[in-house]
Amino acid sequence: MRVQSLTLAAASAALLAPTAPPATEHAVARTESAVRREGRVAAADLLARVRECESVSRGRYRSDDGRAATIPVCGTREAVFWKADMDIDCDGRPGSRCNRRTDPLFSDATAFQQSDGRYLSAETLPYIVVPAPSRIWDHRAHGVRGGAVAAVVYGDRVQYAVVGDVGPGHIIGEASYATAKALGIRPDPRGGGTPSGVTYIVFRNTQVQPIEDHAAAVATGERLAALFVQGK
Repeated sequence: MRVQSLTLAAASAALLAPTAPPATEHAVARTESAVRREGRVAAADLLARVRECESVSRGRYRSDDGRAATIPVCGTREAVFWKADMDIDCDGRPGSRCNRRTDPLFSDATAFQQSDGRYLSAETLPYIVVPAPSRIWDHRAHGVRGGAVAAVVYGDRVQYAVVGDVGPGHIIGEASYATAKALGIRPDPRGGGTPSGVTYIVFRNTQVQPIEDHAAAVATGERLAALFVQGK
């Protein structure tokens, strides 16, 4: 379910005095850089592949209630994609970061469930949200269902995810707490997210089983992304 974006809070300026020697600091910097991209396909290559939009939606979506409807769903033979904001979905199994205390609009259910029958965990599973079928667009008619593999791009980061929840039929641009965190986007359901700059690429006719197997989503996503940027 969608949690509307709030104004992004200013980042904290509290800095700790460095205590580690220079060699350690350099090692930490290299580690942080290494986790920016999941897989070997560069964000720039994926973005170049989706530069042009052939719309597959009959209309356009809003990024939030009250905003103009300006976002089309675009498509190629291999994938559908859209460029939008990111609101934070914290629904599903409650945890320390996603619960009724941290999220005033929290729901303990997601549209899709794990193999054990439990709802997904937004805290731990990278997933995205697709709009409910409507006159604007029906994702099911374009090979997109629960567990479909997605590549989410923000800046120079790529995060593979699955389709894990369904939101309102007129709004687009939402992903789980885990997806936002991995992309370096503030994942706070109360005021996190980002107002623009996120590209969602969903590969048609794919499905990770079980849906909670993130390693399988990465392996499948990386393979399909490599083919996608080659135009295959």
